[in-house]
Parts: sequence; C-alpha cells; structure tokens
Amino acid sequence: MREVKFSSRLTVLSMGVAAVLWSQGSQAATTSTVKDMPITTLQTITVTANKSVRNDVQEDAVYIDDYTPAAQASHLSDFLNVVPGVTVGGTSAVNQRIRIRGLEDSNLKVTIDGARQEGKLFYHMGDLTLDPDLLKQADVSVGNNSVTLGNDAIGGAVAFKTVDAVDLLKPGQKIGAKVHAGYASNNDELLTSATVFAAPTENIDLLAYYGKRDANSGEDGNGRELFEDSKTESILLKAGAYIADDHRIGANFSRTEKTGIFPFRPDFPSRSEAPIPQQVKRDTYGIDYSFNPSNPLIDIDANVYQTKTRILRDSEYLTKPGFDFNAQVQTTGVKIQNTSNITTNVGTHKLISGVEHYKKESEMERDFVKKGSDEATNTSIYLEDQWRNGKLTLTPGVRYDRYKSPEFIAGGKTYDNVVGALAASYEIAPLTQIFASYTQLFNGPDLSQTIFNSSGDKTYVNKDLKAEEGSNAEVGIVTTLRDLTVVGDALKLSGKYFETDIENYIEFVRSGGTRPGLNCENGQPVGACQGVINKDEDYKIKGVELAADYKMNDFSMGLSYSRARSKGENTGYSIPSVTGSSSESGDKYMVNLAYSPTETTDVGWRSTYVASVMPNTAGNDIKKPSYNVHDIFMNYSPRQVDGLKATVGVYNLFDEAYASHSSRLNPIDDVATDFEKGRNIKASLTYQF
Repeated sequence: MREVKFSSRLTVLSMGVAAVLWSQGSQAATTSTVKDMPITTLQTITVTANKSVRNDVQEDAVYIDDYTPAAQASHLSDFLNVVPGVTVGGTSAVNQRIRIRGLEDSNLKVTIDGARQEGKLFYHMGDLTLDPDLLKQADVSVGNNSVTLGNDAIGGAVAFKTVDAVDLLKPGQKIGAKVHAGYASNNDELLTSATVFAAPTENIDLLAYYGKRDANSGEDGNGRELFEDSKTESILLKAGAYIADDHRIGANFSRTEKTGIFPFRPDFPSRSEAPIPQQVKRDTYGIDYSFNPSNPLIDIDANVYQTKTRILRDSEYLTKPGFDFNAQVQTTGVKIQNTSNITTNVGTHKLISGVEHYKKESEMERDFVKKGSDEATNTSIYLEDQWRNGKLTLTPGVRYDRYKSPEFIAGGKTYDNVVGALAASYEIAPLTQIFASYTQLFNGPDLSQTIFNSSGDKTYVNKDLKAEEGSNAEVGIVTTLRDLTVVGDALKLSGKYFETDIENYIEFVRSGGTRPGLNCENGQPVGACQGVINKDEDYKIKGVELAADYKMNDFSMGLSYSRARSKGENTGYSIPSVTGSSSESGDKYMVNLAYSPTETTDVGWRSTYVASVMPNTAGNDIKKPSYNVHDIFMNYSPRQVDGLKATVGVYNLFDEAYASHSSRLNPIDDVATDFEKGRNIKASLTYQF
C-alpha cells in the first residue's frame, strides 16, 4: 500500500522514538484503530494501513525541507542529533561520524539512495562524504530490530535519500527550478545551489542539481580557531520513467567533492601542526527498478549501485615522507525485495522477502606507490512476516548471510550465519500499544582502515577470527491522549528500554612507536605486526529513550531523553572506540518549541543539554564535561511571491564552548579537543518556480 503523507507548515523541532511533534494534519489523518495509528516524523504524519508497531516506535525520519535546522545544515549533526540515541561527532564536514547508542559508523548500515557506504578510510577523518543540501530525507533505525537490515548493522541504520523531481513538481507542472543561497557567520560559509526538474511527458521525470559551498576557518565559543579553508562541489542527476502502469526504472548519480586546506589530523582542528591540502570525494551511481501491479502478492523494488569514496593528500606540500596517501573504498551491490500482502480469516500478512549481494574493496597508495588492497563480499537472503490479527501484531523474521572476509584480516575465511527476529505489539487501549522485539545480530570482519593496507606486510592475519554476534532486545509503550486542555489537542507519550549484547567484539591493534602491536606468528600481545583480534569479553549496552510531545492549534512542544551505557562483562570497560575518545556519551535531554503566529511565519527554539560523563569504576573512560546549547530560528514565506522562503537562525545562541561527546575530546588538553563552533548566525533564501 502506498503511504499517504500530510505535510505541516509548522517548523517542528523534535524527533525520536515516536518522539516527534504532531503536524496540523494529524487530526484528520488519525483514527482510533490500531491499523491507522500514524507514523510521526518531524514534519510529516505518515499513515499506512499495514504499518507495524516497529515502524511506529523504532524507526524515524527527518524531512529536510520542512525542518529548519536541516534546511540550513552544513553538517549531519545539524539535524541527526535530534534523534534520541543518535549523535554525530566531528566539527568539520570532512570529519563527521555517526554514532547510534555509542556504536560508531563501522557498526551501522549507512546508505545513500540505497547504496551502501562501506569501509573505513582514516581514523582521524570521517568515512561519509555527503553535503546535506542534496538530501530530502534521512530514515534512522535506532538499534537493529529487523532482519531486513542485515550485515554491518549491529547498532542500526541510517538511510539518506536525495531529492526527486516528483518532490518538487507542482500538479500539472512540466518544468521548474529551485535556487538557494545561504550564509553562516561563524566561518563565513557561503552556499549557492540550483536545481532544475522536469516532467516532459506523463511517464518521465528528470532532475539536475549543482551546489557549491565555500568555508573558511571558524571559532569555538572561547575564540579558538577551528582551521579550515575549503570548497565543496556537489552534483545530483536523476532520470526516471514509467513503463506501462506497473513498471518504473530510474538512474541516479551523485557526487560530493570537498577540496581545501585542513588540519594534518582533522579531528585536532586547533593543533599547531601546519595544515595541508586534502581532498575527500564520493561518487555514487545507481539504477533502480520497481514493479507494482494490482496483484497484492507482488511489489518489487530492486537497485544496483556502485559507490566510491576517496581521501587524497598531495605529497608536493608535505615535508614528512610517507604521510601523503590516496586511500579509497569502493562498494558494488545489488538488492531485490518483494512485499506481499495476504488477507486470511485469521488476520493479514505482510511478507517481505529479499536477496542482497555486495562487494567492498579498499586500495591504498602511499608516496604514489600502491601499498595494499583487500576485499570482502556478502550474500544474504531474508524473509519477514508482519502478521496482524485484531489488536495483536507478531513479526517473525529469518536471514541467512554468507560472508567472505578480507584476505589480510581473516585469511579470506567464509562465515555462514543464520539469524532470527521476533517482534510483537498489542493495543491495550485505544491509541495505546505495548511492544517488544528481539533480534539476533551478525557482523562479519570488516576491511582494515584503508591507510593501514599493506597486502599482508607486517600484518598478523587472524585465521581464527570470529564474526561479531549478539542480540538486541527492546520493550516499550506508546500512547496518544486527546482533548486534554482544548478540543483537538494531542499529547503523545512513548518510552522504551533496550539491551544490546555483543559477542566476539573485533578490535584493530596497531604497531610501531609506543604501540604494543601483535606477535606476527601467533597474534599474542606485543610484537611488530598490526592486526585484528576478538576481545576476551562480551559487552552489553543498556539504555532508555523517552519522549513527550504536545500539539495545540499552532503551538507545539516536545521533550525527549535518551541514555546508553556499555559495559564489559569481566573488566567493566566500556566498548572500545577507534574514533573519538571513547564510546560513552552523556544523557541527552531535549526541549523543543514551535509556534506559527501567522500562516506565513514559523518560529522555533531547540535546547539540548548533555550531562557529563565521569570515568567508570574500571577507569577506562575519560571525563566529558556537560554542555547546554540553544538554537532559535524563523522562516517567512510571503504571500506576495509564491515559492519564496526566507530563513534565519542563531545556532549556539549563548556561544557555549563545548565538544560533542562523539568527537575527539581530551579533558586536560584543549588543543587535542575537537570543539564545536561557537555562535553561528545563518541566513538563507530559497525560491522555487
């Protein structure tokens, strides 16, 4: 069944586990029956008769154009941080890293238009090169609660979707354009972009986008320089065609290329080391196909893709030999999925079946000499059944993975693995559901960080390496209360508790200098080789995610709270982290207010408080200070000029000096801390015609 979306003119500010504010269309869109309980997002209520409770409370979406901080975003943290359980570290866009419940992005499934973004490049830089101006939507799975996510998704998934022509075309419009300009005061950032979209015939749609973003050095709340001098160019090309009434085929290409002068180690933006020229670049190609006839048993979606991400340092400007490199990761894959809707005398079934195959390859050049390469492949099949009978919904699922590991990580060892999942929900009262889910986890050994590729030289190849396994269990409740203070108001409350168990956690051990390394023969501690090992203990991540959201006429208010803590069963250590300073982040509290005083004006306030993190009793964590950040923003769409929208926002209103708990952070050395920008005034103007 196709989804029906009701857009809101309010700038809604919160998001989370069913923790987002109601749009003005929610009153008409929602009924008291379970099957029509809405999927709430920042600006959109999505109602689908066959949605399961897992979709309702364990998956979320940010709709970019309607969410003011996202529409003005230059970094993924500008909008993903509103999701409870999600943080994005790194101040520069070349260093942005997504974490879910403390797990870094190597444990997450990240896609752009369905294309997996696999591999790790360099631990002082981010692995995801993406300009937010390309996006229309970001879907977040907080935790792995479905067999459809698959390998490399222990912590969950983030699916980015770029804009389509049909998102911009007005009814009956054949061709149109959108121009956008934005400025940010902290680092004198200037963004200009133009999009042309068309439907020359009833069955063809086309889109072309070009954007340019220039940025200089900014400063943190204490006036420290955050060095950067960069130029970013982004391209998006899309074409789609309907063949007959049931078939659609599309092709897309997107590129983000960021070139400039950056710190030698971008996660140390204030260190005295001389900054150097660097380039990060991502190219993604995709072909997608869908077949959706009137037959309820057939609804096929398929895509084929290739994506390549590269970091390049030019040795011409470097004085230390061996510090220039050309590191790249390429992923090629295909996925085919079918959804069948079956009605029986004992309820309805939504069967989701699919097959997926992908190959990821890494290659490293140093001083223009190839130093190493490696690859891994994964093939999987899965089946999930969302069975609904009255007030009860049960969702069992099973998945089989065949994963061939990298040659210079685990000797090309092949892992055959079967995982299962079961979710349940029950309507205990009108508009009130309780739910629980249990999902087994599997993660095959990943590629090494590309800069350490050496084709086995001074590398311990661990042929006894085990795949990461475990489980994710969640339980919770979601309810909606109506007509509390005035007719038509609504209060939505939600909460869940989760436990994630991880066995055979894989850790990369470096060698050289003061680093201990591994024995080259047996992999025991201390030696001249680098390599990966399984940790000797299992880890458990526990936490809660709570939200309360209230909507009355043109006013909205949202509150959310999230907490996640990891612990090793023997040592009590938190789960290891390659990037940043540790995996732990403080408890996050958010307050969000939105008000629409007129039909043309929206105003909003967002307040985020993150509590401090103290070293745990085992002593392996560092102290991370608390911080409190406030943002205000307003947009105005004059009636006199259709399609014109002006937006202004002040981010970090009180000029707080702080570092994200997911960034590099040193409690005794500010120079070794990746501080966030101080007060940042943003203004933007968009005109669509």
